[in-house]
Amino acid sequence: MTYRAEDVATLGVGKKHCFACANILDSRAELCPKCGVRQPHLPCAMPALASQPAPIIIAPPAPVTTKNKTTAALLALFFGGIGVHKFYLGQGGSGVIYLLFCWTLIPALVAFIEALVLFGMNDTAFATKYPG
Repeated sequence: MTYRAEDVATLGVGKKHCFACANILDSRAELCPKCGVRQPHLPCAMPALASQPAPIIIAPPAPVTTKNKTTAALLALFFGGIGVHKFYLGQGGSGVIYLLFCWTLIPALVAFIEALVLFGMNDTAFATKYPG
């Protein structure tokens, strides 16, 4: 069997050689149209992805807040027993609960823990949790 030079030429994008007769095929071909031999599926024989445009990934905007994390943490540390930090963060209902139960000193203990959490929180997490 003789082969022509154009049959065994260099491969272009999305092309492959037949494994039996070296005919140039589309990379998606399962059978060679020249010799009829079934072609094995090879990942390297898939068409090149360079011809397809790359997907554009748009990151969501970073959350923004008008409140200051350090101010909220200091208010929780020094005035947390009466719920000042809750009012500052826009959680008025929780602030009222803190005021009602301030005589038990439980809100002061909870506010101390909240102050530690606020000091350890990064700015993005703070802005996500307390928008506005």
